[in-house]
Amino acid sequence: MADQPKPGSIVHVEFHVKDRKKVENFYGSLFGWKFQEVPELNYSIFEAPSGPGGGVGGLQPGNWPSGVINYIFVESIEPFQERIKKAGGKIIAPKMEIPGQGWFVVFEDPSGTRMALWQPSPQSMQSQNR
Repeated sequence: MADQPKPGSIVHVEFHVKDRKKVENFYGSLFGWKFQEVPELNYSIFEAPSGPGGGVGGLQPGNWPSGVINYIFVESIEPFQERIKKAGGKIIAPKMEIPGQGWFVVFEDPSGTRMALWQPSPQSMQSQNR
């Protein structure tokens, strides 16, 4: 049984890049990371030796600039959307679903750093507990 992340934990690291293969080759040669392609999404996922895994994909949605977005685990996205705004941040991409996995919202903190909230679906949480 896998340990459940605590709310506020970083659970996914995502690289938004122009050339996905170049980034995969770079981190694969440096650290031995293995990438699994998700062709229908122009995306690859990886697992790090410890800590959160992540993904590498194109500059989506909305032709974003290159960079890294960390996904933070929350039990429910809704209360955090208003809290982000009240704290001086802004929502960049509204709540979107990854079918069978969960939902995410991308936001910027007051400094302009992009992060995301991640709310796993109940089904995905159950499959992680097996």
